[in-house]
Amino acid sequence: MSDGATILHADLDSFYASVEQRDDPTLRGRPVIVGGGVVLAASYEAKAYGVRTAMGGGQARRLCPSAVVVAPRMSAYSQASADVFEVFRDTTPLVEPLSVDEAFLDVGGLRRVSGDPVDIAARLREQVYDRVGLPITVGIARTKFLAKVASQEAKPDGLLLVPPERELEFLHPLPVRRLWGVGAKTAEKLRSHGIDTVAQVAELSESTLASMLGGAMGRQLYCLSRNIDRRRVQTGHRRRSVGAQRALGRQRPSPAELDAVVIGLIDRITRRMRCAERTGRTVVLRLRFDDFTRVTRAHTMARATASTAPILATARGLVTAAAPLIAERGITLIGFAVSNIDQDGGQQLELPLDGRGVATVDLDAAVDHVRRRYGATAVTRGVLVGRDSGLEMPHLPD
Repeated sequence: MSDGATILHADLDSFYASVEQRDDPTLRGRPVIVGGGVVLAASYEAKAYGVRTAMGGGQARRLCPSAVVVAPRMSAYSQASADVFEVFRDTTPLVEPLSVDEAFLDVGGLRRVSGDPVDIAARLREQVYDRVGLPITVGIARTKFLAKVASQEAKPDGLLLVPPERELEFLHPLPVRRLWGVGAKTAEKLRSHGIDTVAQVAELSESTLASMLGGAMGRQLYCLSRNIDRRRVQTGHRRRSVGAQRALGRQRPSPAELDAVVIGLIDRITRRMRCAERTGRTVVLRLRFDDFTRVTRAHTMARATASTAPILATARGLVTAAAPLIAERGITLIGFAVSNIDQDGGQQLELPLDGRGVATVDLDAAVDHVRRRYGATAVTRGVLVGRDSGLEMPHLPD
């Protein structure tokens, strides 16, 4: 861990909604909701009415009747993200992206040339606004964990330094949900033991936390509640999974409609994997139900691949196994990820075989070639013709 507060966590404010307000001056200062069926983003003016990401569009409009609902523009968000990361990299070479709208930056070696971390953070915020036109919040601390907490506390459009000598004074009064890994269920478990704040977590031993929450989580909360976080800002590491998801709204899809969504998502994921020359072994299914609860299912294949057919077959098997849950509880979101990604970037070399065991044409490679030459929509699977393929969310390079 650094001796000084030299790690920045920079996080764009209500990213999609801020881009819409930037590009349409009539939306500034007004409640804005991005996405109709499901809320993809909400401006802070809309959040003040209780509108939240992933909320159903009907519920959001009932909470905020004056909201302006706009269709998402993914290409605009991707470009804005690229522009903001250019500012990050002009600030310091030590940038670790977390998502399209947030990153860690290490400015520990820049004091002589750029000033202290607060000065650097202030200039970064000015540059993001001047060059990209977006508000951004920055937290500064000695550890990555605390820098992220600081940015959460400073939102919106703020800057907050946590001095090393005041770390626990800042951290301990906060609710337990501020600790990484503490979601609604873990918070409820802690609350059942009378634990609501980080300070109360810090009073417990690691063994006590482990008995309550399990070994890994107990160890994590023991460390974080004391601001023990030895991770450095890492650059250039490749992602450990490639995924995509689709919000479905409240209308229950038929089995055929759901299968078409599965095909579209897996086609999108495997195309990205081949483009990045990655292969993977484990297919992960994520479902969100009508009551906003979630489940995850996974299956590991015998060998790593980037071919669409085996990954699609595995994905379909996971959906079939989850069909009783889907029928009982409804479904508002489905997503897949391929993990156990190869570490050396090796591409699958064998050609697919026909029924007689004879190598055939690599259809994936042929389709990828056509798409690279004529565009992503030049070739479409027959089952997807005439169907809404959903939104392809902006993502970091694979």
